Amino acid sequence: MHAKGNPCSCCSFDDYKCTAEWLLNKTRHRPKIAVICGSGLGRLADSVSNKQTFRYEDIPNFPVSTVPGLEGCLVFGDLKEKSCVFMQSRFHLYEGYSLCKVTFPVRIFKLLGVETIIVTNASGGLCKDFKAGDIMIIKDHINLPGFAGQHPLCGPNDERFGIRFPCMSDAYNKDLRKLALDISAQLGYSDFVREGVYCMVSGPNFETIAEARMLHILGSDSVGMSTIPEVTVAKHCGLRVLGLSLITNKVSLDYSREEKVNHEEVLEMCKMRAEMFQNLVNTIIAKCDQVDGINSN
Repeated sequence: MHAKGNPCSCCSFDDYKCTAEWLLNKTRHRPKIAVICGSGLGRLADSVSNKQTFRYEDIPNFPVSTVPGLEGCLVFGDLKEKSCVFMQSRFHLYEGYSLCKVTFPVRIFKLLGVETIIVTNASGGLCKDFKAGDIMIIKDHINLPGFAGQHPLCGPNDERFGIRFPCMSDAYNKDLRKLALDISAQLGYSDFVREGVYCMVSGPNFETIAEARMLHILGSDSVGMSTIPEVTVAKHCGLRVLGLSLITNKVSLDYSREEKVNHEEVLEMCKMRAEMFQNLVNTIIAKCDQVDGINSN
């Protein structure tokens, strides 16, 4: 079903409502926290109890992931006495999906009653102080596709989700960021947990050296191919957002370097850091209700 008179959107409010109602009828869980698992990070859902899993292809109107190594399931369950939903793999522009479809799950989460969303990804490090295996708490972003008109909020605005011109200067909740930093210190992770600015490119190719140099000059600390569309729509919907990025490799800024990044290297680093990343996310979920103001940003 398509929105009549809305050529810029492939999803109508009825599509979102239909999918949300289908899920609400299939599960007793009423999640308040959603977690989007990035490339190689699907194990974040392993600690969930009272688990109910739905394959993307079985959910009405849901896209299907086409990226190797990504699971393609919604996992509902309880974690640290919190009702949660985990999205095991996301959708990307480079798969050929519109941004309406890329961000479709976020508006479903809103209709399910989710209040806080944790977005995770794997990215390449641009900051000279970052090393492979670091975890970056995202404090801000640069939406490069948005500069070219590829933006999830383009087209007529649906006031049932949010206002026409949302502010993005506080997209990443400062209280959740502070909580993540405090928990990192308590867990002994301070040596490899950073804060920084994430930049999105559309992919699927990794960046040229000239492109990487440009992004670094613009103020990017890491670069990836996802996350910002979901964060933008989540902020538009009034959700609290925390972003965590696993630095899987150093992006080359030097023409004399011989090494070349590949997807297998990214997945391997995710496996190496999986336990610590999972421990960090689980502890944040356990303590996120300590942050005052469910909808403050």
